[in-house]
Amino acid sequence: MNDAKINEFLNGRGFAIICCLLLVVTAFIAVTMGEVPHFETGNGIFFDIKGAFIENPVLSMAVNVTAIIGISLLALLLNKLYSFIKAFTFIGAASFFLLELALPLTSSLFDTDTLLCFVLMLGTLILFGTYESKSAQRPIFLVLCILGFLVLFCWAAVVLILAFILGFAYMRTMNWKSCVAAIIGLLTPFWIVLGLGLVSPFDFKLIEVNGIWGSLEGGQVHALIVWEVIVVILAIVLSVINLLQIYHYRLQLRVYNAFFLLVTVLCIIGMCVDYRDMVLFIPMLNLCLSVQIAHTFTISKFAKRYIFIFVLMAASLAAFTCNLLL
Repeated sequence: MNDAKINEFLNGRGFAIICCLLLVVTAFIAVTMGEVPHFETGNGIFFDIKGAFIENPVLSMAVNVTAIIGISLLALLLNKLYSFIKAFTFIGAASFFLLELALPLTSSLFDTDTLLCFVLMLGTLILFGTYESKSAQRPIFLVLCILGFLVLFCWAAVVLILAFILGFAYMRTMNWKSCVAAIIGLLTPFWIVLGLGLVSPFDFKLIEVNGIWGSLEGGQVHALIVWEVIVVILAIVLSVINLLQIYHYRLQLRVYNAFFLLVTVLCIIGMCVDYRDMVLFIPMLNLCLSVQIAHTFTISKFAKRYIFIFVLMAASLAAFTCNLLL
């Protein structure tokens, strides 16, 4: 099989299905071996999320894998609708599966991290549809209202609030009506919980900045940090390389891709600032990196670019094995 055929295979649906099956198998192995520690997330403005969303580990794994697949399908739909990547490809979905399976925490446990990534993807679908619309008050209200509810339970949602406010500004939708819609959307959840007497203003909680090592064992912490350093470096390098090409795209496509760059930067900052909730940013960062991998793979003319994908697959499986054995 020549280089072109291999690249074509990696771009296609078949390789994405293989990576999806790898995700399912590795997640199931992690659950059956009992090697998925629950990660205690921090607090939100008024509430805490204590314990896992789903106590049954197998069911939690099944729901999480389903959500990851849903995120990938939404990403494919986003590219099909708005063509922000040069060509329609499945390599981004395949890369997302590989990046997610690397850590049992992100692949085998349905928790706030996957939920935030799913909300990011849904919000992006809405966001891209508002490009240069001066009557986008309803979408803006809806997105900011949902994020306002999330931040009541999880301070990490502030990253998404900043990303979407700036994102709507990038889309050239922000006028005074849109600003009012955004403010009302953010305040609505607070009015509801205060109005119903569920909380009082005195229940306000500052963000808890604690080390991730408070929730995981030493070996797991080291493996997690090493892997995420690699992911962050890779995301930065590929983003810079791809910018040289994206700069020549038409304005609308540049704006779409600028949003993913913004989310990447905010996730990295969030991971540095909020040590305790580092895991919450990982799926979102993985999603942004998978977008950059799809750009690189479709833009590059290097015949043997498939080597990078095979290295990524091997590295992801190696990271999964290390996390399983530690």
